[in-house]
Amino acid sequence: MLIRFVCTLFLLSLLTSCSSVSQQNDLVLRGTIHWQGEVRVHGDLVLEAGSKLIIAPGTQVVFEDPRAGEDLYQEHPNFIGSELIVRGRLLARGTAAQPIVFRSYNSQGKAGSWGGINIEASSGVLFSYCRFEQADSAIHSRKSMVIVKNSTFRNNLVGLRFHDSDLLAENNLFEENGTAIRFHFGSPVIRNNEIRHNQKGLFISEHPQDYLIENNNFIDNLSYQVSLGEGVRQAVDLRNNYWSEGTSAELEAHFFDGRVDDWLGKIEYQPRRLDPVVLEF
Repeated sequence: MLIRFVCTLFLLSLLTSCSSVSQQNDLVLRGTIHWQGEVRVHGDLVLEAGSKLIIAPGTQVVFEDPRAGEDLYQEHPNFIGSELIVRGRLLARGTAAQPIVFRSYNSQGKAGSWGGINIEASSGVLFSYCRFEQADSAIHSRKSMVIVKNSTFRNNLVGLRFHDSDLLAENNLFEENGTAIRFHFGSPVIRNNEIRHNQKGLFISEHPQDYLIENNNFIDNLSYQVSLGEGVRQAVDLRNNYWSEGTSAELEAHFFDGRVDDWLGKIEYQPRRLDPVVLEF
């Protein structure tokens, strides 16, 4: 598929070296920056366009409360609280043994304790073997190219949120979030993920197109497995996914779509997988 070709191209570009100059000036990152160990972020930290951030395996990125004058971007599409705003390129590649963790400084903090990672018009972002906890929207991508693989999203208001983005989400675990995945527009490939025990599994708010969502496990999401917003008036293709509900009637009761409001399109889910996809996290 075209998106796989595009993702490969920008992943290769991420691995291409650029300037070795690294400078941090107040809440702005410029040049090539390397993070490892424990990195504390307070306020809205911006990675400028043309710059590159590389995060080493095992790094803990800890978001503290912003100090006075540091929460510069609070209105939508940004969030209240400390954020990492990515306008350049980001490579966060952990390992199974040493994942990269993005979390609140408060281990008991609730979902929404920090803003999120806001990706703005970036030509290349990779997250692999990462953990995201306690954010408003852990990853929020706009007009960007993003790969998210082998990662865990837990206890966020929204795990993965995007629009107008070419995005590959593969082999991830989404659990105990308000909404696991939320998007409108864009060209996502969402496959081989486990989406379980969230309030909402998948929320498509507006005009999905050129997407592939298959071979995912939707398991016991509490309010809805899938919810459609008022901008979705066409049928939505979610065939070849696994659903924890046994009968069609039980499953359809966990869809918010044209079966509930005839203004909306309907979710097409047949044929459905009979057995869950076997994944390793």
